[in-house]
Amino acid sequence: MKVKEVMTTSVAAVRSNEPLSLAAQLMWDCDCGALPVKDALSGRIVGMITDRDICMASWMRDRTPSSIRVAEAMSQHVYAAAPEDSVSSAEHLMRLKQIRRLPILDDCSELVGILSLADIATAAERQGTKPAAGELAAGEVIATLADICHPRPSPFSSATY
Repeated sequence: MKVKEVMTTSVAAVRSNEPLSLAAQLMWDCDCGALPVKDALSGRIVGMITDRDICMASWMRDRTPSSIRVAEAMSQHVYAAAPEDSVSSAEHLMRLKQIRRLPILDDCSELVGILSLADIATAAERQGTKPAAGELAAGEVIATLADICHPRPSPFSSATY
């Protein structure tokens, strides 16, 4: 199965020079928890921002979301897939990097969709319990979810309090 068969194609994005309050409003309006971030000048995807990023940036800086730019809070590590990639390879990348959503970029690096763990789970459910060769198995989706949700090592884990 190809990513283009499963991905969400109506994707909102925010520019890196816009305030976090706009990103939060877009997330609310689109009922999503993350947005791809476009460079303010080139329009290329340069990051991802999540609702958690917005909350933590506001709290850590003790400032309102309208006074912080997206570039200050976004993740600059962009992991992406292409529409022609297999869903299993995209799922593997999500598992490896512990991410729940992948921007989908075409050959010109233009944003054409987003692939979420929910998209993959829905596709696996549609296939039923006996997927064809090379298709998604429910067990793989469960393993991916478990790996993504596994806590990352804390710098404080060896400290005693």
